[in-house]
Amino acid sequence: EEMFSRQFTQLKLEGISIFLFSACVSLALKYFSVGVSKGNKIKPSAKTNPLASQVRTGEEIRKYWQSDDRDNENSFLKDVLGEEALDWVKSMNNHIMSEMGNPKDSPLYDKILRILDSKDKIPYVTKIFDHYYNFWQDEVNPRGIWRRTKSIALYESADPQWEVVLDVDELGRKEGESWVYKGSTILDLIDNKDDHLCLLKLSRGGADAVVIREFNLKTLEFVSVDPFLLPECKSRVSYKSINTLLIGTDLKDGTSMTDSGYPRVVREWQRGTPLDAKNTKLVFEGEASDVAVSGYMSRHREFIYEIRRRSITFYTSKSSIALPSSASKGEVEWHELKLPLGAEFDQFCDQLLVTLRSDWEVKPGLTFSKGSLLAVPIVDFVKNDVNASFVQLFAPTETCSLESHTITKDYVILQLLDTVKSRYVFWNYSTSSLEWLFVGQEQEAVIRGGYISAVDEHESNLYWLTTNSFVQPSTLLLGNAESGPAGIASAKLLKSLPPQFDAKDLVEKQFMATSEDGTLIPYFLISHKDLEFNGENPTLLYGYGGFEISMTPVYSGIIGSCWLNTKNHCYVMANIRGGGEFGPKWHQAALRENRKLAYDDFIAIAEDLIKRKVTTTKRLGIRGGSNGGLLMGNMFARRPDLFGAVNCLVPLLDMKSYHKLLAGASWVAEYGDPEKPEDWEFLQKYSAYHNLDPNKTDYPPLLMTTSTRDDRVHPYHARSFVKRLLDIYYSNTDKKSPPSHILYYENLEGGHGGAADNKQQAFMTVLYLEFFKRIIG
Repeated sequence: EEMFSRQFTQLKLEGISIFLFSACVSLALKYFSVGVSKGNKIKPSAKTNPLASQVRTGEEIRKYWQSDDRDNENSFLKDVLGEEALDWVKSMNNHIMSEMGNPKDSPLYDKILRILDSKDKIPYVTKIFDHYYNFWQDEVNPRGIWRRTKSIALYESADPQWEVVLDVDELGRKEGESWVYKGSTILDLIDNKDDHLCLLKLSRGGADAVVIREFNLKTLEFVSVDPFLLPECKSRVSYKSINTLLIGTDLKDGTSMTDSGYPRVVREWQRGTPLDAKNTKLVFEGEASDVAVSGYMSRHREFIYEIRRRSITFYTSKSSIALPSSASKGEVEWHELKLPLGAEFDQFCDQLLVTLRSDWEVKPGLTFSKGSLLAVPIVDFVKNDVNASFVQLFAPTETCSLESHTITKDYVILQLLDTVKSRYVFWNYSTSSLEWLFVGQEQEAVIRGGYISAVDEHESNLYWLTTNSFVQPSTLLLGNAESGPAGIASAKLLKSLPPQFDAKDLVEKQFMATSEDGTLIPYFLISHKDLEFNGENPTLLYGYGGFEISMTPVYSGIIGSCWLNTKNHCYVMANIRGGGEFGPKWHQAALRENRKLAYDDFIAIAEDLIKRKVTTTKRLGIRGGSNGGLLMGNMFARRPDLFGAVNCLVPLLDMKSYHKLLAGASWVAEYGDPEKPEDWEFLQKYSAYHNLDPNKTDYPPLLMTTSTRDDRVHPYHARSFVKRLLDIYYSNTDKKSPPSHILYYENLEGGHGGAADNKQQAFMTVLYLEFFKRIIG
């Protein structure tokens, strides 16, 4: 899992969130020749819909779309592979190709593909047993190879002597499947450390649902005798022993999965027995309304615990832990972990590391604030509850929050964000004295992206340090936690990404915009050092603002070489509320009925860019995907006057039905429940699908992209929004075919990431870059 996470992070580091690039965009070669006015807007026709012409206010617009004959008018698009739906998709894909041409013919395509396939990329590794594993994609291996080398010394050499473990392309050809590698679960238990087994996760076309197959890392073959094999599902698995799995999967019995489409029960499955309800032992179950239920083995060093967890909502959970029974030798007793519902925890030796999402009054006189990181001995906490010995490893301030933490054998390393700048903090834990020691922290917080991860958290205090910025290429260093914060500066350079663009004249600066309620909202501006503040600079503004995810600096060869390579081009990253840049409080400020604050923040940044004369409306393009796609939809529907072009990717847009589609029910804690009238009262105000003006045809140019194989956010959201937008256009004009300013592309593969391999990513990346280049300059 960690290795896949690191490879996924690599995509982000080298491609500025290319996991969201499900676009379409070589598209603009013909853009101005097909009827877009000089101001990038379509002039409204005198012809209007007589019923719609009575609609004026936002409330009237929403009522208009919720009438009986319109509420479900595009429901046929929910049938992902339905003939009528796919006919519509194909027609829109043909439209965008006829308007814009094939992205592969753009000079940007080969340039981007060379970056994605570059042999100069850093091959990040994870130690598994006695080897260092890397997942690699290039032009020869578009779906990738899982490979390994024997030592750090070999890894840092010019020739790591890679050994191929699994060739995903070859496997797909052999089996006639469009396999995408989704990571692995390792048999990481002390008694079985020499067995070298793992569970490989393979996705068809990039979907979240995976097929799980057992693999032997000694023979480099799939296990053939009594293997563990799970069919396609959003399963959760963990080895309990070499012959027992803890599983959550769909057994087709009507009770195995939650309403969100994730496991509802945990079963023990013995090797060599059928995978069904009769032959697996039910050990734990949650409610259908839960987001997910899981059971797993947690290990750090010699300490191993079995844990069961109910994720009640996206942000609340209840967990229990097994400890040796005091009454029966060899047996265990289950104990509830009496933590606040919103708390997250993981294991360090015999301790729990607890991250708080809400203030916690443990007992009178002892309260920890939300965003804190606590350490508490597991047995002490189970036995003594509130009287256990807590140590506060981090306390948040107004500007400083905990972004993440990493464990090595004896150390916990905190990554803090101080006004969205990075700082590392080191703590040491002694299992002999049972004491925590504050080692120190970096003196200055700096504009820096990257992360720290342990080389081998069970055996050593070495760590991998990846660092970069908007203008500094990624580097991979090897550090030692025993050196404390001083070890950051003295870490050994192992690998570095050569510059992928000329950054000597580029600068990265942080500014503050003032939101409507007076809150200061930070954002990063990357531009030429001699930028003229004349209001004429084409500017690309990226935003997300949800799920406590922080938008931090990242080096992108694509943005640098294909956008910032033009002197007056600017790139902006927004740090709006709803994200995690200032901890849980920043996220919670924009939940549910307060979602408007995230949109106010994004608007404030756009207006600040215009006020500073960085850009102007016609030169300002915006981009976001998934939850950021909902942001884009709201900007498009509610402030079309503010933006010159909009790129909306794999979005949520219909907030009346989102909870019934795929994983949508799991996000009710973030957005609200449209089944409840009091929730729909505020939800409808930012349901972009319900806020399109039926009389309006002068919306800014839109590029909407999604994926047929997205089994997280249903493609219906993107489909129906564009279909409704087209219907508005047709009813207000004498046109009967899609206009050049409404562009839609649906990739048949790619899942929620939008692309299954580098060629698809290059295709889609070209689409959005050409889209912006041709429209905003």
